[in-house]
Amino acid sequence: MRLIDILNRKELSLSFEVFPPKTQDSFDIVEESIEKIAVLKPSFLSVTYGAGGGTSKYTMDIAKNIKEKYGVETLAHLTCVSSSRESIQEKIKDIINSGIENVMALRGDIPEDKMNEDRSNWDYRYAVELIRDIKASGANFCIGAACYPEGHPESTNSKDDIIHLKEKVDAGVDFLTTQMFFDNDLLYAFLYKIREAGINVPIIAGIMPITNAKQVDRAIKLSGSFMPKRFRSLVDRFGDDPDAMKQAGIAYATDQIIDLYANGVTNVHVYTMNKPDVAAKIQKNLSDIIGK
Repeated sequence: MRLIDILNRKELSLSFEVFPPKTQDSFDIVEESIEKIAVLKPSFLSVTYGAGGGTSKYTMDIAKNIKEKYGVETLAHLTCVSSSRESIQEKIKDIINSGIENVMALRGDIPEDKMNEDRSNWDYRYAVELIRDIKASGANFCIGAACYPEGHPESTNSKDDIIHLKEKVDAGVDFLTTQMFFDNDLLYAFLYKIREAGINVPIIAGIMPITNAKQVDRAIKLSGSFMPKRFRSLVDRFGDDPDAMKQAGIAYATDQIIDLYANGVTNVHVYTMNKPDVAAKIQKNLSDIIGK
């Protein structure tokens, strides 16, 4: 099923993101965790893709298994940074052969060993180039892309960021998923701006449950996310108690999601970090709201 058919329904959706193992040695352990999340029957599961395509085979294997074994629709990530056009065309064929209909088209993080390279001759420097090539390939994918309520870390200002976002939509994106955020008001302001700019595709709100204090610094580093005082107080109070911090982090994420649903954001995506217990508790907290 194409995800756009799920996202355009009036029902509330709750989906989860998982990531494949980095090596074959850890495949069975990671797959077991992912399958426990799939058993929850979310609206869909997205499977990430390592920098430079390092876990691409595992991404396809896991996405295909989830769909065939558990009947859960999957979204396979595809990143293009530092890749050749020839290798991307091969990846597109792999996705088609896996029976996957939904692709998250991303630039991806630049590998550390290529950070200082001259990128002017790279086949792909931006996600929009990947999106155009996917469309030109003739593959009938439902295409998703990323958006940043607080602005892309590399954008000079929000106006330019929205211009580039519209370029991705105009190139053929069917829906957008947000980077993590911890203040819903930032998302509501962002939605107003992009709708004014003529971006009308469905938006999936990305929520990251912070279940240990160490995740805070990592989240800020990865996304530059603003941490509201209410959230910082939570970390200050419970950060030294792992069980309390986990419970408080899940409660905060749940509260964010309820507020989003109440304010008309119908599609929410949870970055689970492959933690089945976190996914299960959030889903249980929302059981009567989403009907599961």
